[in-house]
Amino acid sequence: MKKIISTENAPIPQAHYSQAVVSEKTGLIFVAGQLGFDPKSGELVSDNVGDQTRQAMENIKQILLAAGSDMDHVLKVTIFLQRIEDFASMNAVYSDFFPTDPPARLALQAGKIPANGLVEIEAIAEVAG
Repeated sequence: MKKIISTENAPIPQAHYSQAVVSEKTGLIFVAGQLGFDPKSGELVSDNVGDQTRQAMENIKQILLAAGSDMDHVLKVTIFLQRIEDFASMNAVYSDFFPTDPPARLALQAGKIPANGLVEIEAIAEVAG
């Protein structure tokens, strides 16, 4: 009833979870929270929330491609910020990925994020086509 998605074009999970899971019944894709990790080095791309947001979104994009979808099919995004004061910087980068018809979204301050990340982003999308 579910299909596990894994791609080398996004960071390999360092704990017990899948990059994404597709419900074969509904066609919904649940992308696990992504930080600003570079898939090759496994390290955060920088200590800048904008850079980390861009990389997290790129990671989501690659996972969606592996699942047979794309950013145009994202329905809902949840964003966890270490500091709510970083909202404007995160939002400026985030909007590049959804220039029109953005998905529903929740953004909130979460406090401590794994690996001292500044932002973690998860998404729900539908399979394209």
